[in-house]
Amino acid sequence: MPENVTKSADADWWRGAVIYQIYPRSYQDSNGDGIGDLSGIIHRLPYVASLGVDAIWLSPFFRSPMLDFGYDVSDYRDVDPMFGTLGDFDALITRAHQLGLKVMIDLVLSHTSSQHPWFAESRQSRDNPKANWYVWANPKPDGTPPNNWLSIFGGSAWEWDGERMQYYLHNFLIDQPDLNFHEPAVQKELLDVARFWLARGVDGFRLDTVNFYVHDKQLRDNPALRPEEINDKTAPAVNPYNYQDHLYDKTQPENLDFLRKLRSVMDEFPAISSVGEVGESQRGTEVQAEYTSGGDKLHMCYDFAFLSNVFPSGVYVNSTIAGFDAVSPDGWACWAYSNHDVMRHMSRWNLSDAQYRLYAMLILALRGSVCLYQGEELGLAEAYVAFEDLQDPYGKRFWPKFRGRDGCRTPMPWSRGSANGGFTDGKPWLPLAMEHLTHTVSVEERDPDSILHFYRRAIAFRKAHPALVKGSYETVEAEEKILSFIRANDGSRIFCAFNLSEAERQVALPEGDWALLPDMPYNVTSTGGSVTLPPYQAVFATAQDA
Repeated sequence: MPENVTKSADADWWRGAVIYQIYPRSYQDSNGDGIGDLSGIIHRLPYVASLGVDAIWLSPFFRSPMLDFGYDVSDYRDVDPMFGTLGDFDALITRAHQLGLKVMIDLVLSHTSSQHPWFAESRQSRDNPKANWYVWANPKPDGTPPNNWLSIFGGSAWEWDGERMQYYLHNFLIDQPDLNFHEPAVQKELLDVARFWLARGVDGFRLDTVNFYVHDKQLRDNPALRPEEINDKTAPAVNPYNYQDHLYDKTQPENLDFLRKLRSVMDEFPAISSVGEVGESQRGTEVQAEYTSGGDKLHMCYDFAFLSNVFPSGVYVNSTIAGFDAVSPDGWACWAYSNHDVMRHMSRWNLSDAQYRLYAMLILALRGSVCLYQGEELGLAEAYVAFEDLQDPYGKRFWPKFRGRDGCRTPMPWSRGSANGGFTDGKPWLPLAMEHLTHTVSVEERDPDSILHFYRRAIAFRKAHPALVKGSYETVEAEEKILSFIRANDGSRIFCAFNLSEAERQVALPEGDWALLPDMPYNVTSTGGSVTLPPYQAVFATAQDA
């Protein structure tokens, strides 16, 4: 086994882990070209470790024409030169492991770049060795696409190819043709890709669009949704993609067989984990549960429950957590408020500083693992990116009602006194947000009351209490503005209560003898069997009779 493969004694490390997402283009540039790279990430790993997180998730760094910034892969087994080399990647793995950090990488298996050699061969004819590696279909008699499937990036999910005289499927950009998972050779090759990176020492995978792998072989039309069923959890409201019930273009039952094969490959290596991204507006919780149940598929999944515009009231948060537990008591979820695909939650939910801190404590108290997105620990709001600076093809397609994803992808602000916030000496690929200069790492490091230090304390608090990491979840009270629950593990019980309102609220303690945990600073009053919570405050108590 390679030297840099982790030999962790805890194969269950991922359960309740805090995972820090790094978007390489925007984290740290080391060579002045304005684009973040692997060497820059290595330089910043001590900072990441200082947060107390368990792992990092690296967004794609593979060879790519970068039309979707790495999510259009042209070579699964190499690093794009703009990010460095395979040697740099190996050095990153080694340094991360020295610092006690696991490394998860973003595998994009549902589609490739149209510049991938596989696609170049596939489109040449209908009888070459890779002819069936992508989803090809004949037109209808009138020349129109085979069915009504839509692309998330707008328009039909089918593109005509004059070379083969057929349409090919692309759930995303025209330049991202979908692989055909009904072809055994495709599955075998992708499983070998996973083995390649596991052998280099990665500790697991974040699996992009994991429910998009398999399509309906019969290419049946998706039915329309009733107006009252339409929501914008997966795509922005301006996108007609939301009008369909996506019964046939994704989330097919055959996907489970591939996930079992992938789990079998991961189980060949010690202490590996996986987290799947489920893009599903109608059945997200059910798919999360199905993909993580039984111990033979994915380790954990996340959907867009907390990544959407739906404000996380106490009722909504509780129904999401309790709903998942009800359908999959043996499954495991991963929760996130922000990532590289959505508006930062400070802006999306229009949070005050006090609310932002409270919701940070809330996600770190929920049952499940947690993904934090770079800059989240600084309290960054969404950056405004002018149209002339826009890079994201998604934003260009639906501007101005949807401005794309660039506002959450602007460079990480490290130092207020340095050019471009310490991100690069050159011209950054996206402009640094001026408003982020008051939230740089250097500024917040000097302020003991900063959001950065709050996140460090909150993560440490979670890790200090196994009940919060791996415990069960029992609802005590769930209202729009109040949420309380009990986390329990190995005889330890912790009562967690959150006042989500701007008014003082009294919360009753459960029956029994409870003592407030001193780890986090409180501004609460405890009287007998109740606690008075000021606005946007949380309290944690431990059962003395456990």
